[in-house]
Formats: sequence, C-alpha cells, structure tokens
Amino acid sequence: MARRSPLFLLPVDDSSTSLLATLAKLARLCPPSMKKPTSLLFVLALSSTAAFAADDKPSPIGYSDTPIIPGTQWKVHDIDRPRPEAVKPADKLGQPPADAIILFDGKNADAFVSKKLDEKGKPTKEMIPCVWKIDNGELVVEGGDSWTKESFASCQYHIEWKSEPHTKGNSQKKGNSGTFFMDLYECQMLDCDNNPTYADGMTGCIYGQTPPLVNAVKKSGEWQTYDIIFTAPKLEGDKVVEPAYVTTFVNGVCVQVHTKIMGPTKHKNVTDYSGSFPAAAPIRIQDHKNDPPVRLRNIWLRKLP
Repeated sequence: MARRSPLFLLPVDDSSTSLLATLAKLARLCPPSMKKPTSLLFVLALSSTAAFAADDKPSPIGYSDTPIIPGTQWKVHDIDRPRPEAVKPADKLGQPPADAIILFDGKNADAFVSKKLDEKGKPTKEMIPCVWKIDNGELVVEGGDSWTKESFASCQYHIEWKSEPHTKGNSQKKGNSGTFFMDLYECQMLDCDNNPTYADGMTGCIYGQTPPLVNAVKKSGEWQTYDIIFTAPKLEGDKVVEPAYVTTFVNGVCVQVHTKIMGPTKHKNVTDYSGSFPAAAPIRIQDHKNDPPVRLRNIWLRKLP
C-alpha cells in the first residue's frame, strides 16, 4: 500500500502581499523524499483567494443592532443617524470656509454700524453706518466702537489685527482693542510685545478675569490672529443658568481652554450674571483711541449651536 503524505497545515496571513511566498514556505516544509502535497497547495490557493476576495466586500456604513448611546436617541454607529452637511474648507488656513459669515474682507464695512457722536464727541444711542475707514484693504479703528448689524450667540470667530511699533503710550494705552461677544464679554487685543501690563489685561485674556495661558503675540507691526470659540450662556427666560465659555487661539497657540466667563466685562471690579441677559446680541469691536490706530482685516464667523 502506498504511504500517504502527511497533511501540513499552515495559517494564511490575510495581510500577506504574496500568495506565492506562502505556498513556497509550505513546499519547503515537505521532506525531500516526499511528494509535494499538490492537492493541498491547490486547496490552499483557493482558500487564500476566497479570503482576499472577502476583504473586497464593502464595509458597513452603519448598524441597527447596537446599544443606545446614553443621553441620546441614537444607537452606537446608528445607520439612521443624520450625517453632518458637507462644508468646503478654505484653500488657505485662516480664510473663511464656505458657510462663514463675512464681516470684513477688505472691500467694505457694511456689516458694521457705529454710534453717532454728539457735539461734544460723545456717543449717542443713534446708530449710523460704520465710520471706520478702509485703507489698503484694512479697516482702520478710529472714531469710536463699532457693532455688527446682526446679532450672534455661540460662534467660531476669526479676526486679524496689527498695531504699529511706534504706537504712543504703554500698558493698556498701546495697541489696545478688543472683541466683545454679545456686546458684553471681552477678549482683549493688545500690543504685548515688550509692553508690560496686568495679566488679566493681556492679549488672549478674558478681560479682568482670566489671563492667557501664555503670551503668544508676535512683534509689533506684524499681523496677529485670533481664533475663538465662544459659547453663549444658557438662559431660562432672560436669566443665566449656565455661564458663557471661551476657547481661544492666538497666532495658532491655545491660550484659553473652555474657560468659564464669570460675567459681563468690567474694569477694576468683579462681575457676575445678576440681571437680565439676551439670547443673542451684536459683536462689538473696541476703539481704544490708539495713535496711530489699530488696523483689522479678514474678520468672519460661523454660527454654532
């Protein structure tokens, strides 16, 4: 009776890039006096082909047999969960994405208004078109504060600003401006290049409350960049039940991380959420009477839920 060849079993590595390498390895395991297990090699080849073919099957795009995510109506990897809409990013970092609201792009200041000044140069309650001039595609902050025409709450906000190295003054009187979200909560803009001032008044601070984690400003005369995620306070009626928060990047450096805003901005005083508050309000950009004036460019935002 002819002696049967023993059966050699070798696991197939699905990640192998060459089936021939696997077959050659199996063949080397056979003793020289033994016939090569041709039938086994054929079966192995078919099995490997089937395994590789199985890898070509489409991956699931969702599931309906998974548990509910706590606090939601959706299952884990829920096939029926609505997918976010596509938003085209900008071609260049810092430029507005497709769904951004453009506040200033160098062409006009139509998104802003200013307050009319009285005979003594003090602001009245009457709103007029923005008095800030445009020079070389840059908005020159001179003539009083300006407000957005539209009201906003939570948002992703981008602004670029520059103060000249020869700006007169020091501390808070040099290269000073600021963005007031909802006309209440200031994220400070200041020349902090070799210009000492109090910590909770530096660029990146929540003014009068929380200093920035680091001083990330560039040299005076260079463009500075703010990217801010502002989370508006939650209200019941017109009363605050959860405070506002802010996450801030200065020139790409994170200087605030979901930091609680203690209340409306005040100077030389503490604050809280006493009183009534709006669900949305205009953004105010401050004119701090710099000489020469601060300049702005590329201002945009995205509304957030």
